[in-house]
Amino acid sequence: MDERKRYEEGMKARRAVLGDAHVDRAQKNRTAFNEPFQDLITRYAWGEIWSRPGLPRKTRSLLTLSMLVALNRDQELRMHLKAALSIGVTREEIQEVFLQAAIYCGVPAANSAFHAAEEVFERLDSKKTK
Repeated sequence: MDERKRYEEGMKARRAVLGDAHVDRAQKNRTAFNEPFQDLITRYAWGEIWSRPGLPRKTRSLLTLSMLVALNRDQELRMHLKAALSIGVTREEIQEVFLQAAIYCGVPAANSAFHAAEEVFERLDSKKTK
């Protein structure tokens, strides 16, 4: 696949998982400094990995959540929690991932993830009731 095609596929996957609003915001906030990074993650994270046929996006999402817990990447975790819910991952599946992460990544990491998830869920729920 050429780089232009990889970028186009990556942008489709990125929009499908993260949503147009998030991607549009990232595109709008591009600078000369961060543009090479935005291009890199679009082509490789989204165009090369998230676009592969070997795993369904839901599985990739659950794997991503578990890795973000392990790495204690709270801000990225919050973004991927919203993305996971938008592509059909259930709160129960997220709970199971975090319970397993408590054993393999540590209780403090899972505890932080549970708190982040509850905040994300609360924000999303409050938008639904408005």
